[in-house]
Amino acid sequence: MNAPAVQRPDPADTPLSPEAHSNQPRQLVLLGAGMAHLQLLHTLARKPLPEVQVTLVAAETHVVHPAMGPGLVAGDYQQEDCTIPLEPLVKRAGIRWLQQQPVSLDAGQQTLTLCDGSAQHYEWLSINAAPAHHNEQLEQTIPGAGKFGLCVYPLETWAQRWQGVSELAAKKALRVAVIGDHPVALEWALAVQQRLPSCVVTVLMLPAPAGPPLATAGTTRLLQQLKVQRITVLHDTALQIDASAVHLGCGAQLTCDVPLLALQQLPHAWLASSGLALNADGQAAADGYLRSSSHPQVWVANGDSAYLLRHLQAVARGARLPATARQPEAGFQLLFGGSQQAVMAWGRYSSKGRAWHWLKDGWDRRQLRRYTM
Repeated sequence: MNAPAVQRPDPADTPLSPEAHSNQPRQLVLLGAGMAHLQLLHTLARKPLPEVQVTLVAAETHVVHPAMGPGLVAGDYQQEDCTIPLEPLVKRAGIRWLQQQPVSLDAGQQTLTLCDGSAQHYEWLSINAAPAHHNEQLEQTIPGAGKFGLCVYPLETWAQRWQGVSELAAKKALRVAVIGDHPVALEWALAVQQRLPSCVVTVLMLPAPAGPPLATAGTTRLLQQLKVQRITVLHDTALQIDASAVHLGCGAQLTCDVPLLALQQLPHAWLASSGLALNADGQAAADGYLRSSSHPQVWVANGDSAYLLRHLQAVARGARLPATARQPEAGFQLLFGGSQQAVMAWGRYSSKGRAWHWLKDGWDRRQLRRYTM
């Protein structure tokens, strides 16, 4: 005889905190200073979450707008032109700010351990940490990357790392290999060539753990632009990096003077032992409501998601999550195209030109002013 079917509750109706009716303020911890969290802080200054103590955990004091990163490399912007200071945002939002790096996360105990040894408990945790590369982690991913590679991230200290490349480029034409696992590496390749027109740029696109990335109108247009600029794109694995070459999975060697690492899918070290369900990229797996698929108290915010605030407001009130959960797959994009051009992509349509560059520059600067004024 078959067992009777058990009807599971809708995740959107599931209560997330046993202290929902406590007199003590509930704890929301924002881990990382990604753009979704900056957007949240901007909004909290006008619409605070009722009876919620919000704490930001972020070691950096300034954040470079990621959409302006390629323009920074290309020389279109100075560091101060695309930097967002955190302190004014935090003060306007009226929240706590712990300038600490996370060491470990225990999702079962709902506790975050920080680098000073302190522990931060949470009812809800939102993860939106920008990419950051550490030598030990890079060495485990690609042997030699930590010693010989030049890391793009964190963007906040990029100018210091780029100084040595600029000095070397003044003496000879460089061979630069941009090693990436995300289409943004194509923008970086165009930016490097704009900044160093005498150098030879090659892109090495690493395979994504979850399979080949979906071809979009934007990436297709960028690949066409790379071809026009005579930038070669290789699809292979990187077995090792030494002082003069990247050793490829096919057995060949990509000779280069500067291996530029633009890895976005490299997971943060504290995720591995967190207890959170992870996807094929090693990142926290999320459902259509941006919540961890294993721990509904944890939110995984990507990009500058407009859904995050709406969902946090709903759970703070004890209400049902908004019915429209999933984000559109192909929204409007403006991508760096090099040589004072940008690529516009919307769904299956794309275009490039100087007009899009002016639009992108104006849009990015307006977004920056939103967080700095």
